[in-house]
Amino acid sequence: MELKEKIILHFEGKVVRKDLTALVKGNNPVPAYVLEFLLGQYCAIDDEEIIKQGVDKVRTVIKDNYVHRSDAETVKHKIRSQGTYKIIDKINVHLNDGAANVYEAQFANLGISKIPIAENMVSNNPKLLSGGGVWCILTMAYSHDEEASVRWLVVDLKPIQVANVNLEEYIDKRAAFTASEWTDLLMHSIGLKPEYFNQRDKFIQLSRLIPHVENNYNFIELGPKGTGKSHIFSELSPHGVLVSGGDVSKARLFVNNTGRGAIGLVGYWDVVALDEFEQEKGSKRTDGDLVKIMQNYMANQSFNRGKETYQATASMAFVGNTKHNVPYMLKNSHLFESIPEGYIKGAFLDRMHMYVPGWEVRILKSNVFSNEYGFIVDYIAELLRELRKYDYATILDEYVILDGSLTTRDKTAIRKSFSGMMKLLYPHKQVSEEEALVVLDFCMEGRKRVKDQLYIIDETFKAEPVEFSYKINSSGKVVISETLENLNYKAELQVQEEEEEQTTQETSQEPILNLKPHQQILKDNQTGISYKKLFANYLKGAFNLTLQDPYIRLPYQFKNLLEFCVMLGYNKDPEVEINLEVITWNNEEYQQDSIAYLEELAETVQELGIHLTYRLEHHHDRFIAADNGWKITLGRGLDIFEKIEGRFNIADVDQNRRKCKSCEMTYLKI
Repeated sequence: MELKEKIILHFEGKVVRKDLTALVKGNNPVPAYVLEFLLGQYCAIDDEEIIKQGVDKVRTVIKDNYVHRSDAETVKHKIRSQGTYKIIDKINVHLNDGAANVYEAQFANLGISKIPIAENMVSNNPKLLSGGGVWCILTMAYSHDEEASVRWLVVDLKPIQVANVNLEEYIDKRAAFTASEWTDLLMHSIGLKPEYFNQRDKFIQLSRLIPHVENNYNFIELGPKGTGKSHIFSELSPHGVLVSGGDVSKARLFVNNTGRGAIGLVGYWDVVALDEFEQEKGSKRTDGDLVKIMQNYMANQSFNRGKETYQATASMAFVGNTKHNVPYMLKNSHLFESIPEGYIKGAFLDRMHMYVPGWEVRILKSNVFSNEYGFIVDYIAELLRELRKYDYATILDEYVILDGSLTTRDKTAIRKSFSGMMKLLYPHKQVSEEEALVVLDFCMEGRKRVKDQLYIIDETFKAEPVEFSYKINSSGKVVISETLENLNYKAELQVQEEEEEQTTQETSQEPILNLKPHQQILKDNQTGISYKKLFANYLKGAFNLTLQDPYIRLPYQFKNLLEFCVMLGYNKDPEVEINLEVITWNNEEYQQDSIAYLEELAETVQELGIHLTYRLEHHHDRFIAADNGWKITLGRGLDIFEKIEGRFNIADVDQNRRKCKSCEMTYLKI
């Protein structure tokens, strides 16, 4: 059964086709969860005629009821002339504790304020008081009574959110999907086509949901513009609020001591995200007291204002842009260099549970946005909110023991990140050791990225170095974690060193190689890898080679084979000839294509001194075997690189610049 059919079978009425949101949005500045709330009511089914009617209905609702600021006076006229009229607007409510002693609403787009609102409406919807604004469907009325002190009346109010969700049903239905299918469903749900992302890319995108599913989670993502960093925090949940990082204050975030003493955003929202969290030229100086209060809140889930201590569960997310590329930051500064200077303090940054490498996220273009079915965002938002009550970190203890040198904050960060990812990917808690370790590696890297920078920023952290590693319970194997940017930077330096060595060796004696059996593990998106680096030393001196790879079928895979042959050609003296046997496979209807490609390749590489022969036989194993005694098993065969994007890309001519797919290689002496 295809994923689309499986999604509709199990979640009909709770999913919507994601391209419909863009269809009805147009130029309207309406959050996705508002639009999908409406789409879910009219076209959450796989029937083209019903969908067409539903889209038309939603467009009509937006046209007739959504309040555009430019049309506010027209809408007021409709309310006044018709007596009552339904509108969609974002409202804030506060208590007028003067002589009036009433709650009053302010309408963001309609442009009216100090409108009395019934106390029971506020009691039923306390988030109206948060200051962040809540999108609602409201029935408004107008009073023509000459004695009326207020003309505008709120007759009925309905916050835009689903009425209820069944978490147990959601968890039960998760079991019907494989891990890959469920991950892809979540990717569709946040509006992205999963086929454009590898597993690591998907984890990075979905990690932005951890603050929505974990209480008191501290998340930061810095990277280039245009990668969708703030989208999830502004569009995909009515329980999160996005505010400008340069527009926050103690009163707005926590408590207003000078005014009514009202609690701030952290008291009402599940997630408070600070957008554009970066240091700008000429920006005002960071409030040191705000940093201290935030630092205490991020560590202890509480804050003091005046004589009172307040508890809250809101997660904090910080999203901003980087000023330099990663190699520059690694060499000259640190990965937090772009945030406001007042926050670049060890004690504050140590509270961060995960630092997501935003520089790895591709700039989002129209072709990567989903046109398939995903959860109605308001539905998934309610489920994530419900899951905040549970702790999934104990799953980790079944499989590993974290290294004892890790601090309590390190372990807490790793465990909270792991718990959040488990709730997203495996809410039914059915996860294998291998699957759990993949998630753990991602979570450990997210915390290690923070700790590596703390060693640079604050000397006191160097006094107690830690090792980011864990021991697998089942095997006793110890796994050491490393961040991808460190691996890539070291690989780039190594390439430069090798080129310098090559220049030196051209006038000196050939070095003695000390090769040992070992295992090589490549991560998704790792760079600085080439066939030369992986294979050249181990194949040197060989005259007869066998390459078995059943998946040399598509044009780019034959290009990989050509590049492998070029590496072999440069790896030997010009007068030496090598026999290369290629064992591969293709489906019967395409075998003639494969033969044509292989024949052409054999002719081309002849001038390199390589005699290429081939056999079309179906074998699962992938390896390189050489008559110099080395055998290299290949997890993915030669197909280790991600697809190269664009027509003009440095990676197209330099393997070291290409992103890798995750895989393992084992080097054996036979």
